[in-house]
Amino acid sequence: MPADLHFTKGQGTGNDFVLFTDPEGEVDLDPSQVAAICDRHFGVGADGLLRAVRSANIDAGAASLAEDPAAEWFMDYRNADGSIAEMCGNGIRVFARYLLDNGLATLEPGETLAIGTRSGVRDVQRNTLGFQADLGRWRLEGGEPLVRAKNLQVARPGLGINLGNPHVVVALADDAELDEADLSYIPHLEPSPVDGANVEFVVPSDPLVRDGVGHIRMRVHERGSGETLSCGTGAAAAALATRHWAGAGAPNQWRVTVPGGVVGVRMFPTEDGEHVALSGPAELVYEGDLSLA
Repeated sequence: MPADLHFTKGQGTGNDFVLFTDPEGEVDLDPSQVAAICDRHFGVGADGLLRAVRSANIDAGAASLAEDPAAEWFMDYRNADGSIAEMCGNGIRVFARYLLDNGLATLEPGETLAIGTRSGVRDVQRNTLGFQADLGRWRLEGGEPLVRAKNLQVARPGLGINLGNPHVVVALADDAELDEADLSYIPHLEPSPVDGANVEFVVPSDPLVRDGVGHIRMRVHERGSGETLSCGTGAAAAALATRHWAGAGAPNQWRVTVPGGVVGVRMFPTEDGEHVALSGPAELVYEGDLSLA
């Protein structure tokens, strides 16, 4: 393992990441090292770490190559506490930007870039917001776990939605209630998911639908990272949950306002079922070198 790590800091609607290239899969960071890098006081500071490794050189990449041989690169994603996560919607857009800007991949208008993740291959395209990532099929998890959060007066039922990673979405009454929630504390779920979950708190706009597009506002506590300025798969889960609650006639196009900006969510049919796509910006902020000693 090298003594120093050359890294890039990137962000998508304020959801920020430390990225580095390890084509051969030689850099094996343990959870404590990842947590130290992501620490906002003593490290670089980030919501998570993204390692760009060739799919052929990481065990989890075998399934990606079997699914799509074009998935040359694998997004090895770690939460800020060093734990492994399956997928990150903002992260995969930043990851695509990183691959392109470093000459590791190409993506012409109209083309698709296949990226391996622990929840399967995800396809990324350019669009007017920056990048669009097809997050694949989604599913309702069933049940209505009871959710308690600090400064919310009563527990609320949540809706479980899986987008390759687990989410529980909670509807709140108004913006004031959303603002009052203290998400520096981990929300309490009953029953508690075995692998934990990202928890999204959502308020619909008034009116909910304008010009055929649904509008909601959201805050999120991410499993393993705490409250973040944005969560891509969480925004998709929030839009899916709101459409579910709204019933027949609800739109398939959504704009989700998060503390870090606005992302777009689109549901669309495919041969293997309905998919959901996430659109938004992706920026690389700076580069640096970090000692691993």
